[in-house]
Amino acid sequence: MQQAGNVLFIIIDQLRADCLNGALAAHVNLPNLRAFMADAVTFDRHFSVTNPCGPSRASILTGQYAMNHRSVRNGTPLRHDTPNIATEMRKAGYLPLLYGYTDTSADPRVHDPNDPILRSYEHPMAGFHEALEMRLEESFPWRSHLMQKGYAFDNYWDVHKPVSPTGGTPRLNDPALYRAKDSDTAFLTDAFLNSIAPLDGQSWFAHLTYIRPHPPLVAPAPYNDMYDPSALPMPMGLPDAYGERAMHPFFGPTMDNQTAADVVLGFDDVAPTSENIQALRAVYLGLATEVDHHIGRVIRHLKDSGQYDDTLLVITADHGEMLGDHHSWGKMTVYDAAYHTPLMIRVPGNQRRAGSVISVPTESVDITPTILDWVGQSAPNSMDGRSLMPLLQGQIPDDWRSYSFSELDFSNPQDPTLWQQRLGAGNSDSCLGILRDARFTLVEFAADLPPILFDHNGRGELENVANDPDYAADLMRLGRQMLRHRMRNMDHTLSLHSITREGAKMNVRY
Repeated sequence: MQQAGNVLFIIIDQLRADCLNGALAAHVNLPNLRAFMADAVTFDRHFSVTNPCGPSRASILTGQYAMNHRSVRNGTPLRHDTPNIATEMRKAGYLPLLYGYTDTSADPRVHDPNDPILRSYEHPMAGFHEALEMRLEESFPWRSHLMQKGYAFDNYWDVHKPVSPTGGTPRLNDPALYRAKDSDTAFLTDAFLNSIAPLDGQSWFAHLTYIRPHPPLVAPAPYNDMYDPSALPMPMGLPDAYGERAMHPFFGPTMDNQTAADVVLGFDDVAPTSENIQALRAVYLGLATEVDHHIGRVIRHLKDSGQYDDTLLVITADHGEMLGDHHSWGKMTVYDAAYHTPLMIRVPGNQRRAGSVISVPTESVDITPTILDWVGQSAPNSMDGRSLMPLLQGQIPDDWRSYSFSELDFSNPQDPTLWQQRLGAGNSDSCLGILRDARFTLVEFAADLPPILFDHNGRGELENVANDPDYAADLMRLGRQMLRHRMRNMDHTLSLHSITREGAKMNVRY
């Protein structure tokens, strides 16, 4: 049944789930997101199905596992004819407005080699109307805004470096050169609110994407030193970095691939001292609070304009961030911190479920089918995710999944990665799968590497028990589960179609 109303789909880049519920929750002020949680349904076992940004957003927006869309790295093309939320929302009569970015790499088969679209992986996904470009590596509208405001910088990347207020040597948590009212987060929000205001009374669909708290870790005052680094909990993991490396051959190159020095600009070296790590963690949390403030502005506008009760509002993140946990940074790893993300959905007219929490496993591929379900548009069979509408209404289907599944490709065909160099893996086997059930996390590799098994009834991610004979049966069971999952979810684009004497016929996947 067609639903009349607006859809606002917000993605916060690299926000860990435990900022709202977990280890960091008591140490970061997110009043607007917490207020929204009390008004929405929260999914507390929600995971991204792949990393990093480009692949993750490809999965979110197409509803496909990475094993099917195969845009598995930043810069790996997405097939031009892959259905996505924008193409399907157009079928429902919506103009898909994009405020921000989708980090999509274009299909070179349908573009001339000289087309500039083939020189950046940050282009919009097909079907979106780019209402405001806010790509991290370009951000021309924001750059122009800063120049008009009189900010001086010789190089665009200088904008992302901390600046000493006294003109001395910058510290890791010194402020950005711009004021909070001129930050990329503020600029994006201002542009969105100004643009969306005239659409009151129409049914609109907007995809609003915030780059923060994604690195480079630099925040305007007062967010840069809002949190006391010494008051924050220390990163999770083994106390000894050598112990982390010894757990599995994958972790050495993982820890070396991205370090604390890679998440902040303007410093020749950032030693992995407790002081430096905690300072960077504090800046990250400050950036999260800044995003929270501006999401609060968006929600306030919806309420003040009378649109809040007519708007399906979805807030999530594309993936997490290690933030020093397990002596690692970024998201190119296997730990939950890199995949566990917040998901909160408010459905108009669903007040009786406000504040409820869903604890069955959900995946990022479920979001697009959910939005399509609400507007009354069928999800194509190519989408692996399932609509969350029954769960939002308090009904858990009997056949709902009991585990979540994620993938990671750690190759680079143009420049072999540290993993490829040290593990002797090629372009096609530098990948892994992660299966998480209520007790275990299993990691299997395409390359000739041993599996990883974490028992969350034991030491969890602090111990790999894959070689313990007591876990042999669990290892076999979970390995078969992963194999079955991949077999059941092979590409369904045309597999349920049949060509008959009466013409083409199709069965619905779900």
